[in-house]
Amino acid sequence: MTTRILHLTQVTKVPLLDRAGERLGRVEDVLVRISDGGYAPMVGITARVSGRDVFLPAELIAAVEPGRMRLAREKFDMRRFERRPGEVLLRKDVLGRRLINLTGAHLVRANEIVLAQIVDTWCVVGIDTSLGALLHRLMPRSRRQPPNRPFLDWTSVRPFLSHVPGAGDGLPATELTRLHPAQIADLVEAASHEEGQEIIDAVRHDSELEADVFEEMDVEHQLEFLEERSDADTASLIGRMAPDDAADLIMELDQDRRRPILDLLPTKHQRKVRTLLGYNPSTAGGLMGLDFLCLDARTSVGAAVAAIRDSELSPEALETIFTHDADGRLDGAIRVVPLLRHDNATLLADVVEHSPPHLHADREVSDIAIVMSDFNLTVAPVVDHDHRILGVVTVDDLLETLIPEEWKWRADVSRED
Repeated sequence: MTTRILHLTQVTKVPLLDRAGERLGRVEDVLVRISDGGYAPMVGITARVSGRDVFLPAELIAAVEPGRMRLAREKFDMRRFERRPGEVLLRKDVLGRRLINLTGAHLVRANEIVLAQIVDTWCVVGIDTSLGALLHRLMPRSRRQPPNRPFLDWTSVRPFLSHVPGAGDGLPATELTRLHPAQIADLVEAASHEEGQEIIDAVRHDSELEADVFEEMDVEHQLEFLEERSDADTASLIGRMAPDDAADLIMELDQDRRRPILDLLPTKHQRKVRTLLGYNPSTAGGLMGLDFLCLDARTSVGAAVAAIRDSELSPEALETIFTHDADGRLDGAIRVVPLLRHDNATLLADVVEHSPPHLHADREVSDIAIVMSDFNLTVAPVVDHDHRILGVVTVDDLLETLIPEEWKWRADVSRED
């Protein structure tokens, strides 16, 4: 059986006929119910009948055809349209607007909306983002040809809903969790303020995800979406960010907000951030993170593996572990994979790379890049003048500093199709 497919512009602003085929009025819009992860079923239409805007439920519609709709019976309730929660008018709320394409994480514009009859129900099954769809929509109806273009499946896109009355919480947070925080940040940066705020509001349901997204956003957008937040809310967010990212963001805040927000951070986090604020942001001290694992060189491999297993640090912070001597000075380094190849009883002192490459806190970015490149490091320890480890510079933090700003706006990442 061939699935019947129509485009929204074929069935809106068209005659509404009664059962006998006589014209009653004009179809204005199609109302659908947004459902999580599925096609959006049509729940009715709005129409202009005898000078009034009325709502007609889907069960009253006998035929949906190109250029017209026909009702199933002569009499119907001339009630005015009242939107219920979760309902969206396709022409008013979606057509011509941007949506999130979850496949590839970028913004697309609905230049046309594709409807299909599934069993006995008309549903939204896709959107056409092509320029051809836009031109087709702008043509006089008499010159339009039946469209036959590929379209994006509706289940792969999510509309912005903050402009829709009664839409509830807007974007569902569960959908955005399918994306990497960096992809979500790209979407925020490519969106309008209202769209970006809707994305931020969605991820606020997951406080850790929200912090990860803010870490990935550029400074301009970080400040934009913190401007209207209270100091307490801002401190709550910054308190969940990595200390190095938190320190960078605090330095970008208006001066009169810095100290109050810093004072509101949890004590342990505040101490780390204050430490990092003492370094020039463009040096190893300013770039370093304070999360690392440094064990006594006399620790056994088995005990080191247990320490890694029990650590609450991120996996990235545990890719390389360090050792110190009896005086607390940096003594060695070893990556986790080579570590696992040794017998549990072996001491770390017998397997680590002694006198590993390291950086001093005042080293510039160019020096950091040369050292990490020359020694193929993904993590470089930063030491003080007594050779005690202060923190680590990771390759991703280095790359973020080195990448030119214009490279971060690649068209295939976050820009509109």
